Amino acid sequence: MSSPQLKQKFEQEFGVSPKVFGAPGRVNLIGEHTDYNDGFVLPCAVGFTTQVAIAPRPDRKLVLVSEGFPDRFEFDLGSLPQTRLGAWCDYALGVAVVLRQEGALASGASVVVRGRVPIGAGLSSSAAVEVASALAFMSLNGAAFPMPQVAKMCQRAENTFVGARVGIMDQFVCCMGKAGHALLLDCRSLEFKLVPIPAHVHLVICNTMVKHEHAGGEYNRRREECEEGVRRLSQWYPGIRMLRDVSAAQLEEHAADLPETIYKRCSHVIHENQRVLDGGRELSSGDLHRFGELMRASHRSLRDLYAVSCEELDLMVDLAEGLPGFYGGRMTGGGFGGCTVNLVNAEQAQTFGDEVGRRYLAKTGIKPDIYICSAANGAGAEPDSGP
Repeated sequence: MSSPQLKQKFEQEFGVSPKVFGAPGRVNLIGEHTDYNDGFVLPCAVGFTTQVAIAPRPDRKLVLVSEGFPDRFEFDLGSLPQTRLGAWCDYALGVAVVLRQEGALASGASVVVRGRVPIGAGLSSSAAVEVASALAFMSLNGAAFPMPQVAKMCQRAENTFVGARVGIMDQFVCCMGKAGHALLLDCRSLEFKLVPIPAHVHLVICNTMVKHEHAGGEYNRRREECEEGVRRLSQWYPGIRMLRDVSAAQLEEHAADLPETIYKRCSHVIHENQRVLDGGRELSSGDLHRFGELMRASHRSLRDLYAVSCEELDLMVDLAEGLPGFYGGRMTGGGFGGCTVNLVNAEQAQTFGDEVGRRYLAKTGIKPDIYICSAANGAGAEPDSGP
């Protein structure tokens, strides 16, 4: 559905013409589970877009409709829910709640959400809904927050309303992505630099079709395990605040003092941060083979130390090895299913994707979705989105 088609659907639903805002999904090239440890990440926005169409209402209702789900939700702006409903509307509704707290949403609104970021694939469909919704709601009252602040508010919505203790990465790259570039982000300071991705490389994203939901459970448990590591290590290093502050040498000095599981979680995060910094340099210099080796090391660490991979992800990674044009790949996203990301020479990308898909189907009986894409721009108003 294009923007004109979305507008038409909106007009049929509400009888007025909307503004339309779009936000992309993202894929993380390297730096997994480091963002909520104040570490480093190297993601890029990708060209799957969630669109949010919006128009003001004369009453104080917030009406949310989705192209992809049948349920329609209506709320009074003065008494919005303060915790998730367990429905598709949670991500947009959570943003509305945060903007109300900031005094930036004062009038009722009609909203239609069109999501084209694959759900449950680890490509951050939730952040895309949040950011597009934030820009849409802000447009009603002329609120003008800097994009990094928009990212923080959307993260707050997912943390406090939805209940997923995510870091800042997804929302930040959704806001700040740039076509043809990855974004090397310091998740503590929010300082970043754009890292060019060579034009002769495509990203081939392979979806295992195993869905995951990390609003609770294992995702939050990993965060708690990292916090436990910081508490224990602070006995010897009282200045540390997060695992970002711990060196590999400091961890090894007290490896025997930590429970094995806590040591493994800490080891992944500390070494993954270094892989991101090394990877930024390798990608900037065009050494794709070395960058590919760092991606492989990242996957092994996520599998063996952080324990967030799964049989299907490991298989998808293995099936890529040895194919023409392949530089490297790994699982991407929170884990427990979802996608692998692969750096592939553009000329071989289609053949690569076809062959990985064929092999995966033969091994599992599951037909995977394969997406061939390049780094895309971040969120904004859709062209000619005004009524």
